Amino acid sequence: MPKAVFAPIAMLPEGWAEQVLIEFDDDGTVTSVKAGAKPAAGADHCRGPVLPGMPNLHSHAFQRAMAGLAEVALNPEDSFWTWRDLMYRLVGRLTPEQVEDIARYLYIDMLKGGYTAVAEFHYLHHGLDGKPYADPAEMSRRVLSAADRAGIGITLLPVLYAHGGFGGKAPTDGQRRFINSAEQYLKLQEILAKDCDGPGKRLGFCFHSLRAVTLDEIKTVMGSAQDDRPVHVHIAEQQKEVDDCLAWSGRRPIQWLYDNVAVDDRWCLIHATHAEADEVTAMAKSRAVAGLCPTTEANLGDGLFPAVEFLAEDGIIGIGSDSHVSLSVVEELRWLEYGQRLKHERRNRLYGANKHVAGHLYRASLQGGAQALGQKMGAIKVGHRADLVVLDGQHPLLAHVSGDDILGRWLFAGLNRMVKDVMVGGDWVVQDGRHGDEIEAGRAFAAAVKAVV
Repeated sequence: MPKAVFAPIAMLPEGWAEQVLIEFDDDGTVTSVKAGAKPAAGADHCRGPVLPGMPNLHSHAFQRAMAGLAEVALNPEDSFWTWRDLMYRLVGRLTPEQVEDIARYLYIDMLKGGYTAVAEFHYLHHGLDGKPYADPAEMSRRVLSAADRAGIGITLLPVLYAHGGFGGKAPTDGQRRFINSAEQYLKLQEILAKDCDGPGKRLGFCFHSLRAVTLDEIKTVMGSAQDDRPVHVHIAEQQKEVDDCLAWSGRRPIQWLYDNVAVDDRWCLIHATHAEADEVTAMAKSRAVAGLCPTTEANLGDGLFPAVEFLAEDGIIGIGSDSHVSLSVVEELRWLEYGQRLKHERRNRLYGANKHVAGHLYRASLQGGAQALGQKMGAIKVGHRADLVVLDGQHPLLAHVSGDDILGRWLFAGLNRMVKDVMVGGDWVVQDGRHGDEIEAGRAFAAAVKAVV
């Protein structure tokens, strides 16, 4: 007998529906969705509106350990680059055990914030001295273990990080734990393939940035046989990166990428903050995902992605929590919209055909997130994973609204505590706002942070 959930109201691909019976198999794949149904025997009854869980398309798990500790004005020219120096100090101390403890607690908090899967942009590969561990996949496997223990879906993106600057510059001492050749990187991919072969797991390709790889290295990786894997890269995040790329190549980062690489819908371009009109058009036409991380981009003073213009060209977006100063679907989507309001000095900037900002942002980010993770998720439909978020139907703000106004209340007037229950792959991992492992995981996280910060 299939497992089942009965929702009083649920957001389906064709719109909101009432009395929805969702059935799924032992692997957590949805087998049936029926609106206007009667409760089935043994079905779990949800106590509020049911939404597809949100994919988080960009995470650096270990950076959660320093979240909130870099908010001290020690440099009048403080920027991403000075923040990076602090991050490198943290990197120089972390052990594999600490990385797992940090990631495990991080992923629990993600679940409680409404995320049901994460793309882990993982570039911390080697030992404290920069030499590979006996198992080159040691750190990657720690991240996978953390995801398993927390119960979150994951697309693991081991990062190729080979150089310290455009044109193949030598890496700095602070980058020693990141560095691999293209050959070492492909071997790491080969090792991890079996680890990522299972429900809720996927393996992808990842280039840290254009300053960290050469064109030959990109071609070597992209020329390998696994050409259906998602591909992620940081690009055009800061103005200095754009200036350095211009000085090196005469082209802006996004221009250079599209001039030299066949970018398609496998690609997720993280940040793309400083994209000009021709670059916006190229990104939209290629069907690559713009991976936006508004809370981190604001925290680092990066700038604002031209989201209004990108969506006007039918561009695909998704959201990520990046450095994890926030672990909230609410905050990422709210500040994605608010950033555009501040930029354009107008209200209600990011909307679709039905003119509803919250509904459009949520659906667009579901689509883009699922595409970026390369997994069947982000919708309550047959063949997709049973990843569900249940909002608190008893919350006063949600008591008398329906349809996309539910999303409007949550995203623009609500908080994480409106998330009541969370299901990942057919299993309840958060119930009544609590995760069964959060206390023990929190203690381990606190001990790890105390040891390194």
